[in-house]
Amino acid sequence: MMWSRFIKLDPSSGKSLQLQIRRAIVAAIGEGFLPVGTRLPSSRDLAAELDVARNTVVLAFQQLVDEGILESHERSGHYVAERSRAAEPPVLEPGGQRIDWNARLTHWPSRVRNIAKPRDWQRLPYPFIHGQPDPALFPINDWRECVRSASSTLEIRDWSRDLIDGDDPILVEELRKHVLPLRGVFAATEDIMITLGAQQALYLLAALLMDANTVVGMEEPGYPDARNIFSARSAVINLLPVDAGGLPVDERFDRCDYAYVTPSHQCPTTVTMPMARREALIERARQEDVVLIEDDYEIETPVGRTPLPAIKSLDREGRVLYVGSLSKTLAPGLRLGYVVAPAPIIAELRALRRLMLRHPPANNQRAAALFISLGHYEAHLKRIARVMRERETVMDEALAAHLPGLARTRDIGATSVWLEATGTDVARLAQRALARGVVIETGDVFFGAPSPPTGFLRLGFSSIPTARIERGVIELAKALSDA
Repeated sequence: MMWSRFIKLDPSSGKSLQLQIRRAIVAAIGEGFLPVGTRLPSSRDLAAELDVARNTVVLAFQQLVDEGILESHERSGHYVAERSRAAEPPVLEPGGQRIDWNARLTHWPSRVRNIAKPRDWQRLPYPFIHGQPDPALFPINDWRECVRSASSTLEIRDWSRDLIDGDDPILVEELRKHVLPLRGVFAATEDIMITLGAQQALYLLAALLMDANTVVGMEEPGYPDARNIFSARSAVINLLPVDAGGLPVDERFDRCDYAYVTPSHQCPTTVTMPMARREALIERARQEDVVLIEDDYEIETPVGRTPLPAIKSLDREGRVLYVGSLSKTLAPGLRLGYVVAPAPIIAELRALRRLMLRHPPANNQRAAALFISLGHYEAHLKRIARVMRERETVMDEALAAHLPGLARTRDIGATSVWLEATGTDVARLAQRALARGVVIETGDVFFGAPSPPTGFLRLGFSSIPTARIERGVIELAKALSDA
């Protein structure tokens, strides 16, 4: 048997050869290529065939024996173990009936309109994706230092226990002292809870505070995940068309019980809500008894002006429920967000979160806490701001030169551009652009109206290297001209 058919090694993969051998054998067993009782070659023969050290194969075999995948017979060799047999799917008896799950579902989350992108978008040359960081900018060495520190014996003893409904107190304290004040937010420890990203914070707030009759004000266009979360709870979503200042403050707002707002950079238009509008918004919310859900998903990084403080910084009544995230600035895969709210609400959110997952992984919380405490987070923000300023200049110049006919909106410090291609079916444009290696986000998904406009698109530049921006815009222009 040619074992190299099953075991293909890639020294450049970053994974150890021993691990690759183990995975290949397990996969071959699972796919039925190696039935129970099959004898494997000797470690010497397999090592020679794969051109690896014999000890690498010996260690791989031993690990598979320990896991019950292989059996070792003295003086005979290694065999596929009986208990490694893959389970076969049950066969439905003739005349049997399957459950009609569609009749049991109360709603269909998979059917709602959402932001979509190719799963392999990182492999494409021109990914104009918003909210995804450039891996080249991730502070690998600083993060590794913090992960190693969080993995010390003393640290593990501290965070490895079940926190039940609690959070890592060090991370909460770092947020309270060094992150929230950057946004003008000063909160007590009992007013802060860690979540698995900002999206979980929104979900928990909706589950706790909304029912079928709750009137929820939603920016139009706005963040589709928030709209879908609120729609899963409430049947009354009040769409509030935004203007050059973001969420409007008028009589339509007055009818809401809650209103979702993205003031730093409105999603997706990127406009920044002026200070006067922020003050007017919280005053009107006080007068009309509206609770604001502020999603501070993208902190401003403007040139030549101080970032405006969050609306939460103006809150004197606990009327603003503030949601933030470390995912956008570090890495979405970390899934670390937080919510700031009055202590009684936080207490209920903790009880609700406990029913879902108890608490976010404490090891990630501790690593993030160390990352902030050592000054890495602030340094990383400055580095990101510098690079984003370079990219926004290149993006603006490329759009002006190669797509001058498209109306565009991008406020200072935003990491995306909102474009209007009048008369263009952007969904078809996205397909043509993808064929050229360009990934864009269609704008229709941001609208909650039943028949959304089809001529808008969003281009993010946080995840695409600066040197590729202009070429990507040129390819997009070619795709548009092919229409």
